[in-house]
Amino acid sequence: MKRVLLSWSSGKDSAWTLHVLRRDPSIEICGLLTTLNTEFQRVAMHGTRRAVLEAQARAAGLPLWIVPLPWPCPNEVYEQRMAEVCDRAVAEHIHAVAFGDLFLADVRAYREKQLAPTGLEPLFPLWGRPTAELAREMIAGGLRARLTCVDSRVLPASFAGREFDAALLRDLPVGTDPCAECGEFHSCAYAGPMFAAPLALEPGEVVNRDGFIFADFAVAKTAQPV
Repeated sequence: MKRVLLSWSSGKDSAWTLHVLRRDPSIEICGLLTTLNTEFQRVAMHGTRRAVLEAQARAAGLPLWIVPLPWPCPNEVYEQRMAEVCDRAVAEHIHAVAFGDLFLADVRAYREKQLAPTGLEPLFPLWGRPTAELAREMIAGGLRARLTCVDSRVLPASFAGREFDAALLRDLPVGTDPCAECGEFHSCAYAGPMFAAPLALEPGEVVNRDGFIFADFAVAKTAQPV
């Protein structure tokens, strides 16, 4: 079997990638690879709390491979930390790293370039899928997610915190990618076929930071560990 690490943003695309990969009998998922802003203990851009990230990993039944990043993080530091985790992956007989990228060619080319010297194969299971079709497939397939970050230049602030569902897709302004591949919004997955059980999340404050609207979510205090 091909042993694979999955790049895990905490959002819907990486969650659906996990579901897709798990249906392939030739693939063994060995862990969720996540970069974490150590200043705030959150996933960069998505704003997902570490406690929620850890709950996702438990629900997925997979170990977290956390790459700690300072804030702000120079690109050379990012690349050094990623090179270190790639060395670890090779040492643990990992064969590939999978990404939930959809169509941004420059992002794919960067990932391929960075992995080339390591011997790790880059995988893009969702690549090229029409995003309107893919978004509907995710929702119909049971994926549940909340919008944790909205680019206010593209979407009204009221979208922050909303459910990623058919109503949201209908309400997106013309020209907005349904899967937000261009950064229109970011999400946090909390239920779906990739998890053993749904995560119980409770909403927190909504804040505006530099034009991005962040909706905070925490693991509900009454929630039992998965």
